[in-house]
Amino acid sequence: MVGPFAWFKWEALLKDGNVFIEGFGITALVAVLALGVALALGVIFGMLGASHWKFAKRASRCYVEFIQNTPLVIQVFFLYNGLPKIGIVLPVLWVGVIGVGVYHGAYIAEVIRAGIQAIPKGQREAALSQGFNYWEAMRYIILPQAQRIVFPPLTNQAVFLIKNTSVMAMVAGGDLMYRADSWSSGNIYYGPAYVVTGLLYFILCFPLAQLARHLERRAEVSA
Repeated sequence: MVGPFAWFKWEALLKDGNVFIEGFGITALVAVLALGVALALGVIFGMLGASHWKFAKRASRCYVEFIQNTPLVIQVFFLYNGLPKIGIVLPVLWVGVIGVGVYHGAYIAEVIRAGIQAIPKGQREAALSQGFNYWEAMRYIILPQAQRIVFPPLTNQAVFLIKNTSVMAMVAGGDLMYRADSWSSGNIYYGPAYVVTGLLYFILCFPLAQLARHLERRAEVSA
């Protein structure tokens, strides 16, 4: 019986290696764009969640709770199949970017909120007493101090985000996981396809994971 990792299967994969390279490029692009969306939403809703305005805190909490307590697969499915029902058709690349970005934005919002609240209240009060408004105090006083606290968990979120781009496979997103599924389903060479796919995800995620550990060690030393 031919094993799942027979040499001729590896030869077929090497012959069609451009399929995986293209998928790797799309996965990296979606990850970068989605991370930009997630950071923007995370900073905005993190600041709202740390504010003293009840409406702002409730809006932030509604966003975080809804996104964190519904599966990412369902959210992407809605973007891909639900929005066209109301006349909004997004390119599949942007379905992945928005879906993954909005999902991780909720987790980053909690990281930012916790980082802001870890800064002594006196810092904010001193900024307000000097004529800064809330947003200026956040931008120039609070967030720069919170960077040391939030960078390690933010880096971990970036790792999770990269892996979650694989959800695009369910909407034919052309990403790395979709290319692996499509290529291997045509010839049943799943073994080499998933080994290579796992290694390519590792190449993207491992440096970020190491960076997160380095930042955590620095934070412990400077604490």
